[in-house]
Amino acid sequence: MAARLRSRFPTREVEAMPKAIMFVQSRPSSPDREDEYNDWYTNTHLEDVLVIPGITGARRFKASEAAPPPAGAPEYCAVYELDIDDLDSVMPELAARFADGRMRMTDAMEMDPAPTFTIYELI
Repeated sequence: MAARLRSRFPTREVEAMPKAIMFVQSRPSSPDREDEYNDWYTNTHLEDVLVIPGITGARRFKASEAAPPPAGAPEYCAVYELDIDDLDSVMPELAARFADGRMRMTDAMEMDPAPTFTIYELI
């Protein structure tokens, strides 16, 4: 059955899937700093994160009015592609880079509450 289904679809090259993703939710520190937050996140933060070995890609999203998040939930998220065997090494490496200044931060991102991080493994 599977062979017949595959033959019905055109073949195309598919990029390798990452082994996992890191899903991060965050928000600007105030509505009037949203542009500053987005500029920092896109032009500074992503650059800092993407030099970490094993983090191979990133995309950012803003919640849609078509299905908005619950009241109080962050309206921004980033999805980072992880192509690394030791997923337990990702968070300590991020923490080390925050601590030693290699991860440039801004007060335009809300830190109370802090952004949420979840790593999802490919199944």
